[in-house]
Amino acid sequence: MKKANGKNIIKRIFSIFFGLIITFFLLIIIEEYLFHNYYNNIQPMEILLICIMYFSGILFLVLWNINKSKLIYLLFIAPVVCIGFGIGLREYRNYIYSIPRVYEGLNLYFYEPFNKDRNRLARIDEISNYKLTNNLPILDGATAFYPIYAAFVQEVYPENEYRHWRSPVFCRRTANAYINLLEGNVDIIFCLEPSEAQLQLFIDNNKNLKFVPIGREAFVFFVNINNPVSNLNAEDIQGIYSGKITNWRQLGGRNNRILAYQRPKNSGSQTILEKIMNNTPIINPLLEDIMEDMEKIINQVAVYRNFNNAIGYSFLMYTTEMVGNDQIKILSINNIYPSTETIQDNSYPFIVNIYAIYNNTEEKNENIEPFLEWILSEQGQELVSKTGYVPIRNK
Repeated sequence: MKKANGKNIIKRIFSIFFGLIITFFLLIIIEEYLFHNYYNNIQPMEILLICIMYFSGILFLVLWNINKSKLIYLLFIAPVVCIGFGIGLREYRNYIYSIPRVYEGLNLYFYEPFNKDRNRLARIDEISNYKLTNNLPILDGATAFYPIYAAFVQEVYPENEYRHWRSPVFCRRTANAYINLLEGNVDIIFCLEPSEAQLQLFIDNNKNLKFVPIGREAFVFFVNINNPVSNLNAEDIQGIYSGKITNWRQLGGRNNRILAYQRPKNSGSQTILEKIMNNTPIINPLLEDIMEDMEKIINQVAVYRNFNNAIGYSFLMYTTEMVGNDQIKILSINNIYPSTETIQDNSYPFIVNIYAIYNNTEEKNENIEPFLEWILSEQGQELVSKTGYVPIRNK
């Protein structure tokens, strides 16, 4: 009898000790998930699996002490299933993350002006005939156009005035660039034309925007290189992004659901898509969960991942030169492939102007207009061409 009581005491001590340990680790995991999950390493589904494992473990310890039936060992099925499912979930997510992406978060280090470490910026053949020495216009713009306005800076701005910590050239993307221009934080932005909402903001604030076209570019659509579809027309694009066309089989491709990626609202490329849609309502974009600081999970527009059934859009030079992903295929539109030649002869249907945009007020930086005159000169347009865009002024 004493032997049996001693055995029960040992079981209870072990159960309490082990229960406290797994409770402690569960609390650490939840605390990490709620407050320190900087890189979104723990997913909500994984937390659910961990909780199932925890409660099945606690239930086993309780029944182990009050029930002599061996059926309680079947409770171990739950942790085993959860571990297997969790491993599968993590491996699937790793597979998703390994798929090549096309996104605007590129490292622009190699396009920084005066960067002597493998500088990729285009150069003109002779010394610039226009130089700025003071009162430098502060620049901002779209990621896709950073290589061109950074090249302008490298030719015209004084190197000894350029410092990374007080640089006169930024790249905060289209939406933020327009906000910076509105608030007077920058003098010129290099972007596409604004969306209706962006333009209305300037009108509401009595701003007089000046648009100076400096180059031309193709707006392109791309798919996975293994997708048999190589050509679409404008109606196909409208059908895909309105949700009327949902399967590649409808366009002569394989029997796969179309995964149509979009860009965030008020980005330059999303504004162009809206114009192409010609007032046709656009389907809701694909979303993905991300962590915002340490406080909450938010939804943002999903970054293009190069699945076999995906379609996305961007700009020709950005896609071919800056991203350089050899696993995507740029589509022809109306049987016309986007190229320098088809932009020059206006045969490609989706051609956009690259604008230098500024607030035309009496208080504007005095060097804005002379600087833009140089950009439109032979030397400036040579830089536009050498960067990979089509000059607005041909020789």
